[in-house]
Amino acid sequence: MEQQQPRILVVDDDPTVAEVVSGYLDRAGYVVDRAGDGPDALARAAEHWPDLVVLDLMLPGMDGLEVCRRMRGQGPVPVIMLTARGDEDDRILGLEVGADDYVTKPFSPRELVLRVESVLRRVRPAQAPGPLRAAGLTVDPAARRAVKDGAELALTVREFDLLTFFLRHPGRVFGREDLMREVWGWDFGDLSTVTVHVRRLRGKVEDDPARPRLIQTVWGVGYRFEGV
Repeated sequence: MEQQQPRILVVDDDPTVAEVVSGYLDRAGYVVDRAGDGPDALARAAEHWPDLVVLDLMLPGMDGLEVCRRMRGQGPVPVIMLTARGDEDDRILGLEVGADDYVTKPFSPRELVLRVESVLRRVRPAQAPGPLRAAGLTVDPAARRAVKDGAELALTVREFDLLTFFLRHPGRVFGREDLMREVWGWDFGDLSTVTVHVRRLRGKVEDDPARPRLIQTVWGVGYRFEGV
């Protein structure tokens, strides 16, 4: 049976940007849907659920943050956020709402395609190792499911990858640069990305996120997962 190509939903109110991005993704072999605003994006996602969404933050009416929230309310989907400005606050907002990656305009369409490939590669791992268990947590990389004390966790793509990495390396300290390279696959980037995702992950796996017991900060070095 021929494997179906991943479906990408591109959401941008700038027709030129949407056309260029869609063209590059189409030539890379993806099935591409386009939407010019939030309601249109939600309607198209309901009709054909995407494997990944490229989502502009600054949309008219319903902004990208709200679109991301509503899509995530319908089901898990990786999101790459496009931000028109380089302000750190914009990037943090996107990550806080659950975006798995972000690209700042103006950007290289070829770089965006590489980011799409990177996120999809992590959603669909080539290997299917067995479940990982520690401290009341069970992570199944093959099924992309994580459970804490019998309750399933609602994790984004990067949160799931980060938790999986921690469970595979209990007791070891990793700097933010290490985590960005090992989890995100980036050799460079904004390290606040890692900080935000660790904070979000703590909010979902810790009994008291203000006093984390599992994902501990090693001051001046990075983070350590205590799985005992």
